[in-house]
Amino acid sequence: MSQRIPVTELTPDFRGRAEEALADGQLRNNFRVAMDSLMTKRANAFPDADEREGLRELGNRIKAGALSRLPDLLEQLEQKLTENGVKVHWAETVEEANSLVHGIIEARKGSQVVKGKSMVSEEMEMNDYLAERGVECLESDMGEYIVQLDNEKPSHIIMPAIHKNARQVSKLFHDKLGEPETEDVNQLIQIGRRTLRRKFMEADVGVSGVNFAIAETGTLLLVENEGNGRMSTTAPPVHIAVTGIEKVVPNLRDVVPLVSLLTRSALGQPITTYVNLISGPRKPDELDGPEEVHLVLLDNGRTGAFADAQMRQTLNCIRCGACMNHCPVYTRVGGHTYGEVYPGPIGKIITPHMAGLDKVPDHPSASSLCGACGEVCPVKIPIPELLQRLRQENVKNPEQPQQVKGGGAKYSRTERWIWRGWQMLNTRPALYRSFLWAATRFRALAPKKAGPWTENHSAPVPARRSLHDLAARHLDQNGGRPS
Repeated sequence: MSQRIPVTELTPDFRGRAEEALADGQLRNNFRVAMDSLMTKRANAFPDADEREGLRELGNRIKAGALSRLPDLLEQLEQKLTENGVKVHWAETVEEANSLVHGIIEARKGSQVVKGKSMVSEEMEMNDYLAERGVECLESDMGEYIVQLDNEKPSHIIMPAIHKNARQVSKLFHDKLGEPETEDVNQLIQIGRRTLRRKFMEADVGVSGVNFAIAETGTLLLVENEGNGRMSTTAPPVHIAVTGIEKVVPNLRDVVPLVSLLTRSALGQPITTYVNLISGPRKPDELDGPEEVHLVLLDNGRTGAFADAQMRQTLNCIRCGACMNHCPVYTRVGGHTYGEVYPGPIGKIITPHMAGLDKVPDHPSASSLCGACGEVCPVKIPIPELLQRLRQENVKNPEQPQQVKGGGAKYSRTERWIWRGWQMLNTRPALYRSFLWAATRFRALAPKKAGPWTENHSAPVPARRSLHDLAARHLDQNGGRPS
């Protein structure tokens, strides 16, 4: 099977993609059904509010504590993994990471890769990179396999094909694989498994992500439900794990509450079907497992977020997707609207550090700031607060030093002068009174169009008389006495 060819062409700007998504009734229905189900499952997984909030607070402390020691923990992780026989590689950019992965495959003269679910590999666009160099890379996660088959990108970080229903998947399997159409989900899963099972045994290299990397023991932890992660990391002779530098935690004890938060927040499960702990390659007296294990630790803008005391909280994310499931914007426009690897609320605060705020200037504003994302985040990332910070960075003067990569993308000298005029108007009483008098007497001259606001709202028109005028008249009529 050939690799992911370029994704279906999307409208280049966020607003245009959002309008297309809102006009797609089937897409909106698919998301509505899926999100309602996921929200219900999460609520049922946390029946005790006190236990839930206590666990969230603990998760926040663990992640924040790990980030406060990040350089030391990463060095400890590398040391322990090396002692365990794992080869550790460091990559500042996705280009470096892809080159490292390809170099490992090339050294083994590999041509077939089977890949477990990994959002970091999506950041790297690994499938396309390897395909250009003659290496076939097959997604083994069922959702990822579906979107790869349809030349799409994932629309959700946990459920990549959540934008499709059973009928659409059935038609895809019929068109691409020649399978008879069926809307029976179990049959559709078996169709995928028949194809994938053979590939596990043929692959030269298996690639996976990492949910948590434990520094104390040099252990890589992966959670999954399908078993493809375990097959990808044990059946091929070489296993390459790719992950961001923020996934490291101090010890196994800290992982227990984090896994509970992850699985319950993501899918409403007390625990996933498989929890894989990988601490090294196959030993001489062992019957299975890979001959080599490699770990690629990717930066890709994370150190930029780490250097900012407030934006560092972005790196607390454990990739559960709960913020997306509860976001009124994401649930209506879907993941592809964002045009980036990470959609939804978490994508709005992560992507600016990876791609640059100038590449996604509309993302921080694509939020109602309702606060639902912050309320459900299992590690208590204050997403609304960080979105407001990014909005501020968006309008800073680009000629001044920027604290966020690509800041100042929406800077406007005209808008800056308007706000300065507003400040002057509201800090000088005489000027304020003169403005009120003129606005009420010449109200008919008020503009009927006021930018995007008036696309969905009536233009504001000053009243015939200001509140001050009405109050003064009332006092006059009552001899200076309030009624």
